[in-house]
Amino acid sequence: MLNIKIDSRKVKKGDKFVALKGENVDGHDFINDAINNGATKIVLSKDREFKVEKILVKDTEEYLRNYLKKHFQKEINKIKLIGITGTNGKTTSCYLIYQMLKNLGKKVAYIGTIGYYYEDKKIPLPNTTPNILDLYDLILESISQGCQYLVMEVSSHALAKKRIYGLRFDVVGFTNLTEDHLDYHFNMDNYLKAKLKIISYLKEEGMLIVNADDVYSKYFDFKRKQTISFNKGDYEITKFTDKLDKTDLEFTYQQEKYQLTLQLKNKYNMFNYLMALACVHNLGIDIKDILASSLDIKAPKGRCEMIKVHSGLAVVDYAHTPDAVLNVITSFKENAQNIITIIGCGGDRDSKKRPIMGDIATKCSNYVIFTDDNPRTEDNKKIMNDIIKGVEKDNYEIIYDRKEAIKKGVSLINKDTILLVLGKGHEDYQIIGHEKHHFDDMEIIKSFL
Repeated sequence: MLNIKIDSRKVKKGDKFVALKGENVDGHDFINDAINNGATKIVLSKDREFKVEKILVKDTEEYLRNYLKKHFQKEINKIKLIGITGTNGKTTSCYLIYQMLKNLGKKVAYIGTIGYYYEDKKIPLPNTTPNILDLYDLILESISQGCQYLVMEVSSHALAKKRIYGLRFDVVGFTNLTEDHLDYHFNMDNYLKAKLKIISYLKEEGMLIVNADDVYSKYFDFKRKQTISFNKGDYEITKFTDKLDKTDLEFTYQQEKYQLTLQLKNKYNMFNYLMALACVHNLGIDIKDILASSLDIKAPKGRCEMIKVHSGLAVVDYAHTPDAVLNVITSFKENAQNIITIIGCGGDRDSKKRPIMGDIATKCSNYVIFTDDNPRTEDNKKIMNDIIKGVEKDNYEIIYDRKEAIKKGVSLINKDTILLVLGKGHEDYQIIGHEKHHFDDMEIIKSFL
């Protein structure tokens, strides 16, 4: 545990407290609490008198970034870092890399949307990419435990806010760029610029892996670069047979053909798998060894998570962007005559994508149940009206209560029916107002069986 803190509640005797000014709270308001908890040094940008030593700086956030880089970058460079960025596929790609390396007998840690994973340790995290202090703390903890590799998701917010400042990646992967987070970035150009920042964090001898089938891939360039593709890439998928609960995959690398059966499903997960394989291969591991390590790997919780219901199937997936929703529905449509989709949109988040998602869901599904998905402090009826604006068909109903929506969806499952419950995936909560209430889509489905 580092002896520098930004949360006064975590301060221990002898710690240095850095007062950061956040979007909702100002650390300067908690300096006295930090001192009472044992802080002996205070870093601040608003001069005040205290009984302990103070360090007055222009920008406390910049001070923290430079402090961490100066004192710990050399230590962090001892570990092999793999970073994945993109709108969709970050979690699955990273989790697949984590499993591959683990199966190969490597000591590896994972940081991302579903938490911090190392051996039997699983710790939930508040953000896809934690704040810079927590991130350094986790990496240093991993190194102290003998970790050789660390794979992490790198969000656009993290790049824009310099949460990975001082890190140097051995391998970086770009999955895709589709509409999301425009409440923060405002437009796709800004969103792209944020994502491109990851290239500056690559080591001189590092490798950039790019999904060449994505329209934004042309902007991602580095002197050492490889591509994955369904069309023409260094790692090229030549054939895949999508079965109900697994996939036969065939791909080529340097004109050599490779085949295997994966416990993964759908075309987009073939991209995720190939991204993971390319990253691990560029760590110096033979492809045949990677294939042997891949036979039992699975997607993470809430990513294409399936359960048999009656004579049909229910699927929980995190798809919460237009592109992800389209990919999930169209992929499963190949295996079922009847697709029922349960979906909503989060409150206090990008509202521009809502009508697009409503349109995609109704056009691609046989029937849709629109429901709540973390309304937060926004009126759920306003969210629903935004969704319905994009709908041209009448094959839907609205059930605001997500539990009741899932109950209705389960009751409609029969032979050749797949129920898709989209948007929340691994999340085990529903945010209403400022409060989190326990809510797990898969748990709810099972309760009605």
